[in-house]
Amino acid sequence: MSKPDRSFTVTDQFYLNGEPFKIISGAIHYFRVVPEYWQDRLEKLKALGCNTVETYVPWNMHESREGEYHFSGMYDVRKFIQTAEELGLYVILRPSPYICAEWEFGGLPFWLLRDGEMKLRFSYPPYLEKIDRYYRRLFEEFKDLQISDGGPIILMQVENEYGSYGNDKNYLYSLIELLRKHGATVPLVTSDGPWHDMLDNGSVQDAALPTINCGSGTKEYFARLREFHGEERPLMVMEFWIGWFDAWGDKEHHTRDAESAAAELSDILSEGSVNIYMFHGGTNFGFTSGANYYDKLSPDTTSYDYDALLTEWGDITPKYKAFQQVIARFTELPKVKFSTDIQKKAYGEIPVKQKVSLFSVADQLAEPVKSPYPLTMEVLNQPSGYVLYQADLGKQRRVEDFRLIQCADRAQVFINQKHIFTKYDLDMEEKESFDLPDPENELMILVENMGRVNYSVKMNSQYKGIKGGVIVNGAFQSDWKQYVLSLDHLETLDFTQGYLKGTPAFYRFELEIGEKGDTFLDFTGWGKGVAFINGFNLGRFWEVGPQKRLYIPAPLLKLGMNEVVLFETEGKNGETIRFEDSAGY
Repeated sequence: MSKPDRSFTVTDQFYLNGEPFKIISGAIHYFRVVPEYWQDRLEKLKALGCNTVETYVPWNMHESREGEYHFSGMYDVRKFIQTAEELGLYVILRPSPYICAEWEFGGLPFWLLRDGEMKLRFSYPPYLEKIDRYYRRLFEEFKDLQISDGGPIILMQVENEYGSYGNDKNYLYSLIELLRKHGATVPLVTSDGPWHDMLDNGSVQDAALPTINCGSGTKEYFARLREFHGEERPLMVMEFWIGWFDAWGDKEHHTRDAESAAAELSDILSEGSVNIYMFHGGTNFGFTSGANYYDKLSPDTTSYDYDALLTEWGDITPKYKAFQQVIARFTELPKVKFSTDIQKKAYGEIPVKQKVSLFSVADQLAEPVKSPYPLTMEVLNQPSGYVLYQADLGKQRRVEDFRLIQCADRAQVFINQKHIFTKYDLDMEEKESFDLPDPENELMILVENMGRVNYSVKMNSQYKGIKGGVIVNGAFQSDWKQYVLSLDHLETLDFTQGYLKGTPAFYRFELEIGEKGDTFLDFTGWGKGVAFINGFNLGRFWEVGPQKRLYIPAPLLKLGMNEVVLFETEGKNGETIRFEDSAGY
């Protein structure tokens, strides 16, 4: 049975099947939510009064290594779109190669940097060739789900906030050509901040509708947008920022009051269309959180709660209710029955069952790669995680000049498995001195990738690990072993090997449950690292906060015994962990 003919056009306003249409959209990133909860989040979006859902598409998750594609589980973009369609929602798809989104490398795959001449987000032919090949595969997932084929997709985005990065119009036209080549039939948009030269830099008005991103002052910015693109085009805030994200070390969780946000929403809807960013933020599971870099490195937390209308774990907030009241003035609210029963459980405290030092099991986790000089993660074909560098420093003596050259992001230095110091970001290349105490001395450096920068001028320099080298008494140290620690296969860990207190180590726990529910792992008393449940990487933890607990959706648990593993890097550990029924904000 063929789908009915439908259309979506952009002229003086948006038209759906020939009738004026006000887009009332909310952002949900399918890749930040377990698939079992997509239905729940989308039902709550519809109940808010939204007619559309917007999502980015992260290139680095769909092609994590070059030529290896992933479109299942949390990355089943087709299923997410179809779920929205089943609920009667339209879809704004943002498949631009770069997404920002406080996501690892802004969604760009790390392997682009294996080309030493790479120029990201410019009309650099090898970069465009990679996009061309990726789009060829990506569009197989959804090109038949566009509204011209009776599907729910009504808009696609060319690039993301390009005006704050560059002004290479040839690049933007090349992206448009690739979108059309691989099957995009819907109208195209760009989205930029309404400040400085951003709209001028990032817009290609003859091929895509300019939209704006902002969190306040939209009456003024709509006037600016109207002046920019003329009276006879619709106004839209593609990202209406209603909260903000958190970075490790922030003094507190960012929030925004419901009253001011709702008043701004009313201003937007009185003149144009909106996409609420974020309707539901979700979670940066695994090593997917990105970082910003202005005066210093600012890596994002595992939680992407964003103070959104739904919490990280999907609860309706007072801000949701305030927005619903505003939206009700512009459209009739549908009656929606929520179909997913979600409980929260506090499973209590459980003790450490086993523990083993990283230095005892590094050979189990990775085959060492030997080289005369240290290799970066990119050269090692490693997306994320850690690299353990090892070298023989030889005889007993004083080291007066030790430096790490071009090392990112955080390095812990050990002599004979004893921690000497930790280097981070701006202090990385500062000179250190210490004694080599034994007749033979082993240097180990554990380097952590804390998230490639997702926004700013530093994107082309996001090499992780040690790129320049290691200076020992004024000269570069040679003869290295590298252990790639992506931590993808912890089932190989042998917990019967040695444990040395005060060193990076793995800790194993057993959580037995008789009923599944969402829960929160409290890491009070633990230093820094990453947590796993039944082999699934929950994400990073760090005692500096503001996040104090990691969210665990019930679908990641199983009835009976569950295995929890913490990799803790600071040698700061407790003897127990706790599972609570709230995030603890």
